[in-house]
Amino acid sequence: MELTVTAARRSAARMLPHTPRAFYRTAINAFFFVMGMIFASWAVRIPDIKASLHMSDAALGSVLLAAPLGEMLSIVPTAWLIARLRSRRVILLGLALLPCALLCLSLAAGPRWLAVALLGFGFANNMLNISLNAQAVGVETLYGRSIMATFHGMWSLGGVAGCLIGSVLAPLGVAPLPHFAAILVLTLATLCCLRSWTLPREVRIGASAPDRPKTAFRPDLYLTLLGCIALGSMATEGAMYDWSSVYFAQVVRPGESLIRAGYLACMCAMVTGRLLADGLVNRFGVTPVLQLSGLCIAAGLSLALLRPSLLPATAGLALVGFGMASVIPLCYSLAGRSSRVPPSVGISLVSSLSFLGFLGCPPMVGFLSQQFDLRWALSPIVLFGLAIFCLAPLVRRIRA
Repeated sequence: MELTVTAARRSAARMLPHTPRAFYRTAINAFFFVMGMIFASWAVRIPDIKASLHMSDAALGSVLLAAPLGEMLSIVPTAWLIARLRSRRVILLGLALLPCALLCLSLAAGPRWLAVALLGFGFANNMLNISLNAQAVGVETLYGRSIMATFHGMWSLGGVAGCLIGSVLAPLGVAPLPHFAAILVLTLATLCCLRSWTLPREVRIGASAPDRPKTAFRPDLYLTLLGCIALGSMATEGAMYDWSSVYFAQVVRPGESLIRAGYLACMCAMVTGRLLADGLVNRFGVTPVLQLSGLCIAAGLSLALLRPSLLPATAGLALVGFGMASVIPLCYSLAGRSSRVPPSVGISLVSSLSFLGFLGCPPMVGFLSQQFDLRWALSPIVLFGLAIFCLAPLVRRIRA
């Protein structure tokens, strides 16, 4: 595998002789940042849109399912588009569509139209996600070392920036429409400035050439295991996004001003973990980092559930955030470097499995919470962390 990656790196360098690799890295970093900012801009204005449409909590919960459904529906068409148009053009398409879909969210006249807009928003978001990750694998190959987690760290930083912008504009009375319009202008300006700094062709590893037989595009055990690891991480992320603040409000009860402390600690630790992950991978290897991630998820959530007071629960969720940080970037990186399929296909297959966890875990927590209580409902997520710890060595053996 090492010789294969080295050969791909040399081939890519010959293919791209006139553009420094730092330019490609800069563009992908910027595009990840913008994607995170767009997603956070929507998330931070959900209460305002909910109030303007006079929606109940139950109605909003039903409508919000349209976004992950759109993401699931985009997986196969995006892989098809990348195979025919290359990821460079799909990135440009996604960066044009995603802020337009964001703007449509502010124009929705009712819950049904909001659901339609969210379906398109999720579709465009995952189209951009898959194509950006396909490019990121190629840029990582040019560097010959792990840099994928840094790209995803830029997404998280963009999310922090989007939250801060929305948190400033909303109290000032700025409506979502001009807010989202400004994000659209900023995104298109970034696209115009950096559109030429993308890889013109895919960087493929090993024998994944266009004339490979179609049977090679079927998921194998290697990609399936990566998908299962990613599923565990995405299930944990879904639960943290939807239930961490609820857990603090109902179980920890630190006071109204602190019910988001666990969520904030989780997200800050996730940003930190993604910025540190590449250095850890380059020094210790992928498998130890994945195993550490699984242990952090299991130990952190166990601490938060067993000691439901402010400091231990906050520290526990921070540990969960650190554990979640590197799993998805590393799984996408490994899938994109599969010797059997092109990067876009490998990433799409892993993404398909991982989104099952993202879709299924939050409703599972809600159902179990009705039957028992929220502490018991969140406890199965500890098993996802242990599963990541156990499956990581199997991926290494199959890859070898």
